[in-house]
Amino acid sequence: MDKSIAPAAHIESIAALDGAQLAMETHRADGAPTLLFAHGFGQTRGAWNGAVAALAACGCRCVSFDARGHGESGRAPGGDYHMQQFVDDLLLLARAQPERPVLVGASMGGLLGLVAAGEAQPPPFRALVLVDITPRWETKGVERILAFMQAHPAGFADYVEAAEQIAAYLPHRPGRKSEEQLRPLLREGADGRLRWHWDPALLAGDLIAESERYQPRLFAAATKVGVPVLLLSGERSDVVSHDTVAEFRQLVPHARHIEVAGATHMLAGDANDAFTREIAHFIQSLDDAVAGSGACIAQQA
Repeated sequence: MDKSIAPAAHIESIAALDGAQLAMETHRADGAPTLLFAHGFGQTRGAWNGAVAALAACGCRCVSFDARGHGESGRAPGGDYHMQQFVDDLLLLARAQPERPVLVGASMGGLLGLVAAGEAQPPPFRALVLVDITPRWETKGVERILAFMQAHPAGFADYVEAAEQIAAYLPHRPGRKSEEQLRPLLREGADGRLRWHWDPALLAGDLIAESERYQPRLFAAATKVGVPVLLLSGERSDVVSHDTVAEFRQLVPHARHIEVAGATHMLAGDANDAFTREIAHFIQSLDDAVAGSGACIAQQA
């Protein structure tokens, strides 16, 4: 099968515990492992399009979703967001699958997966792939992400202006995003201006201090993870460093670590071929890999 063509997506909405609607997209494939993709802060399920296309086309069942307050998912009642809501959402989606999925979590999504994998019983995932995130992170990298998200509260006059800002934020990426690529990421307001898809309430308060407050919980959860773990980091990441990786490997001695050459924190977007290849190899290595994963590996090699 041509790995550039993924099976048709089934899009649906699932209600969270508090009633918020979560947009979920499934690329179905029978007789293959289920991969549940959790995106980073400020992203949408679209961040996984390249990985989903490659892995679903070669036989994997891929499920991606928009976290609450992001993309097409609902917003938290009263604009009140906290970690446990996101963890509960992830657990709900994992348990809605026909089998325990392999969780592929980038940045925020990876941290949520780490908490869920370490705290929940029975274990909600068959394995865990962390994408450029560790329980302790480099603050400067997170500050850079938040600065971009907070930079344009008044929005943009058109898609060209938005594309220019993304190009400035990701100078290593060739070309600029088209209006078609940007449309899912922007919402037109009553004033006619385009604003990012996320709920502005997500950016309220001191997010650096708030996120660091969760670190003891993340460290404790990491020590309790018993399923196979793969950490993929970007060689040029400013969020994950050699020090944070070494610390993580002390917490989770059985974890494997692979550094992807040339990639930044936006690892899947920077090096999708290498990213999906490593995930495919990891799936094949799992002791209880289901029939069909071998075909996926063969096409990713």
